[in-house]
Amino acid sequence: MLDISTLPKIKRNILLNPGPATTTDTVKYAQVVPDICPREKEFGHIMKELGESLVKIAHGDLNKYTAVLFCGSGTLNIDVCVNSLVPAGKKILVLDNGSYSSRAADVCRYYHIDHVDLKFSYTEPIDVAKVKEVLDADTNHDIAVVYCCHHETGTGVLNPIRAIGKAAHEHGCTMIADTTSSYAMVPIDLEKDNLDFIMASAQKGIMAMTGLSFVIGNTALMEESKNYPTRSYYTNLYMQYSFIRDKGEMHFTPPVQTIYSALQGIKEYFAEGEQGKWERHQAVWKELVKGAETFGFKPLINLDYQSRLVLALMYPDDPNFTFEKMHDLLYDKGFTIYPGKVSDFHTFRLCSLGAIYPDDIKSFWAAMKDVLAEMNVAVPVRYDK
Repeated sequence: MLDISTLPKIKRNILLNPGPATTTDTVKYAQVVPDICPREKEFGHIMKELGESLVKIAHGDLNKYTAVLFCGSGTLNIDVCVNSLVPAGKKILVLDNGSYSSRAADVCRYYHIDHVDLKFSYTEPIDVAKVKEVLDADTNHDIAVVYCCHHETGTGVLNPIRAIGKAAHEHGCTMIADTTSSYAMVPIDLEKDNLDFIMASAQKGIMAMTGLSFVIGNTALMEESKNYPTRSYYTNLYMQYSFIRDKGEMHFTPPVQTIYSALQGIKEYFAEGEQGKWERHQAVWKELVKGAETFGFKPLINLDYQSRLVLALMYPDDPNFTFEKMHDLLYDKGFTIYPGKVSDFHTFRLCSLGAIYPDDIKSFWAAMKDVLAEMNVAVPVRYDK
């Protein structure tokens, strides 16, 4: 193990974007390891430890659930689940209330997978009653899979996956939830939340580095998917699962150093504790809301609908305001913010992901005060409607 106490501290930026997240120095330095071929048994043991830990974070029984590792960004997981888990002659019901759930519908179109793109408002949670209506109307049982995004990162809307999963299971459907920006932050329990498959990436909730993504799912259903149409070579879930199962290796070259950093991130996750970490994220979000209210920024969505991980704020109508200038001035002060993902609204997002704390947010709002003054934007900010 590297003794980081003798090493210099790395410049710390506060990333208020929705990922990659701010990381600890211990996670960064965990990548500094002796070179190793990922086909060695020693590295296979590391992958096994990582996979089992990922299942445990979601309170999964290792006899029932398996984590399958992939090299790529979070969108790769969407591709994997959509292309791998729809049986021949069946449909997938995509619950579409944001830019990330709509991405699943895009994947369906690219693979020519029969699907129902059930659209909802981007500013409200999914209406479970409407989901049930569609499933009830499916008297031929053509729908085999229900897919939704747990936390729509573009807006901060948190969807009721437990109720949706219950409805899916009552109709004999497999339930997939994109938990990319909620896993290891919002407490998730695979059994209690009625989930068959979830997904995430290392740079989000476990606060590690980019390049490693993973699908956690029902092992029996993974085995069953062997018989489904093969729509992709690189992103086929069964092929990757069976290769890891049989050989203890990823099929293709894994991101070795990223995996070491992910292991360190998981150690720090368990040290902080599920509840403690969630309470910290909520405390950071509350400071974001408090500051936004002080400056007069309007939230895009009702606070009651929010995940307490992302706060999407409307651009003010002040003629001196531009997001680009605000971003650049804040960036120079060590804070990174991100534009919104809803085309009908001009918004920017402030996120409580990563290794950040309430005092960081107090510093951010102090910087914002200086930035708005430099931009000659009146405070409280102005809205014409």
